[in-house]
Amino acid sequence: MTQAIDLALLRNWIGKEESCQDWITPTLVERFLATLRLSDCNLPDDDGAPGLIHFCLGQPAAGMDELGEDGHPAKGGFLPPVPLPRRMWAQSDIRFSGCLAIGDTIERRSRIENVEVKTGQSGPLCFVTVRHLITGQNGSSIEDRQTIVYREEGKGNALQRPLSAAARGPATVQMIPSTALLFRYSALTFNSHRIHYDREYAISVEGYPGLVIQGPLQATLLYRLARQVSGGQAPTSFKFRSVSPLYDNDTVVLHATPRDDGAVDLWTARPDGPVGMMAEARWS
Repeated sequence: MTQAIDLALLRNWIGKEESCQDWITPTLVERFLATLRLSDCNLPDDDGAPGLIHFCLGQPAAGMDELGEDGHPAKGGFLPPVPLPRRMWAQSDIRFSGCLAIGDTIERRSRIENVEVKTGQSGPLCFVTVRHLITGQNGSSIEDRQTIVYREEGKGNALQRPLSAAARGPATVQMIPSTALLFRYSALTFNSHRIHYDREYAISVEGYPGLVIQGPLQATLLYRLARQVSGGQAPTSFKFRSVSPLYDNDTVVLHATPRDDGAVDLWTARPDGPVGMMAEARWS
């Protein structure tokens, strides 16, 4: 049984900081683009490093003996020791100032901004907000406020309340995800969470019907669709929020709807299924 959440203790982590350096190598960019060249959603990134490649940078290199059963690094250290066993990336709010360059050595400074507890359909939920600032050598930067959600153990999709079918946007791209795609993206981001590549674990332990498509992967595909809809222009801000899981045995449709104010609303869904992820791209 999960122990009680001591919010006062966890809030002691607010203000905690760490920093690291990484390098946007030509090899990383080549592998990133090779992984994401799907359907007609691809665009060249000749104005610098590909958008959202920062998800691949500065990831902690935890040793094998530091991983939990689910493949995540053990809790504590930089992140607070939330006593809930399941951890997922809930949302991000990203602001771009310039463009990182291929070959840049970057610095990533991270700070825990908030810890809060709520009650959801599946029980207690703990939300941890982390602000990452990624700065390149030319002064360009990316500010990414990420929210991580922790929850009780449960049977995957059984925790999801019934959701209505997603609307269809005027711009769509259809793709069939593969095990190789999910494995490659996990490798690019050094993400060892087993629900993305270990089918037996995802189904028998966490109760999902298949491998779970990574949130950042969906976000990156939606970001590239936003560029396509805008004629190739990179957004100055991009935010996304996970709504319900999508799996490798689903056909996935990427949707986009331009708005009158110049922004673009985006979402993923399986055909006739609920929204998987919602996103918004802005140019200003």
